[in-house]
Amino acid sequence: MSSPELPSLMTATASPKASSVRVAPGEQLRSVRLPGITLAVRSRTPARDDLPPALYVHGLGGSSQNWSALMPLLDESVASEAVDLPGFGDSPPPDDGNYSVTAHARAVIRYLDASGRGPVHLFGNSLGGAVTTRVAALRPDLVRTLTLVSPALPELRVQRTAVPTGMLAVPGVAALFTRFTKGWTAEQRVRGVMALCYGDPGRVTEEGFRNAVEEMERRLRLPYMWDAMTRSARGIVDAYTLGGQHSLWRQAERVLAPTLLVYGRRDQLVGYRMAQRAARAFRDSRLVSLPDAGHVAMMEYPEAVAAAFRDLLADTDRRASDGVGGSEGHASGTRRSGVRGSATSARDRADAERVNGESVNGKPVKGEADDSAGDGAVPGAPVVGS
Repeated sequence: MSSPELPSLMTATASPKASSVRVAPGEQLRSVRLPGITLAVRSRTPARDDLPPALYVHGLGGSSQNWSALMPLLDESVASEAVDLPGFGDSPPPDDGNYSVTAHARAVIRYLDASGRGPVHLFGNSLGGAVTTRVAALRPDLVRTLTLVSPALPELRVQRTAVPTGMLAVPGVAALFTRFTKGWTAEQRVRGVMALCYGDPGRVTEEGFRNAVEEMERRLRLPYMWDAMTRSARGIVDAYTLGGQHSLWRQAERVLAPTLLVYGRRDQLVGYRMAQRAARAFRDSRLVSLPDAGHVAMMEYPEAVAAAFRDLLADTDRRASDGVGGSEGHASGTRRSGVRGSATSARDRADAERVNGESVNGKPVKGEADDSAGDGAVPGAPVVGS
């Protein structure tokens, strides 16, 4: 399925970016200018030139650094790149101020179209899981496999520990929270975020904690940090309320790519009970449950996530060589079959245009806020995706 923006995207430019953002050994960070957005892209030099590409998308309040523990473990398997979504990490806010899930998906699609790297092995955590689910459903030509770590898919009964994050979507709450936490140090903020996102915060090394504090201090100096947080949180809530063909669960059912689902039993933000529902929704899926992991398994147990992905990759390659289609997959270890819909149907083309461009009719998706206007920017935010 082609993108209506592809011709203009071919003029996108990429240039090295000097930044105070931490870059781990073996990583490179560059800035890519695309229509309406500028994305910071973190990459690693692959072990070989012939490896398939992979792209990683972080969660709310996170950045491409959230994948720095996992990416080197896959150097022998894929050519890794991780993006900072607009307004997060080292990426500036989008020109139109739109932080909806659809807008974030559009940013990912624009980058993949411009770079010509697709189809990629696509990874997403939390908000990034919702974003990549939408990308995989609407642009199957861009996705080889989909790996979702605690994806933020709609829940009818949200966990109490996740309520404060959802409250950021309420106008004025961010300003109240900022006043309430004005005296908090960066260390206090990081400890609070890690207590929420990690199954066992004690697993964080001293170096990892120091790096998180440094990143928090950097983010606190950005005037748009809370603006990006609140509007993205509002975008998640809006996406949760969408029904019909635009529902995230409906789009999950339309994903054609083999899908790896990773859930932590100690997740305080995405209920573990959603794991089985996700395994049923994604037609070609396998589920990995990590009993001691929280919300960011790729940071807590990167070796386990890497091993699960390598298994997915090996199985996908084996099925491709055997001529077996992706409609027969794994869900919780059980083979199952499904009937694929047409990826080029009128409905899919309309949805793809809605994501790749502004919308079919020049209007936002009903129920999903444009977010071009909102609360004033307030400094301060978590470091780890939620």
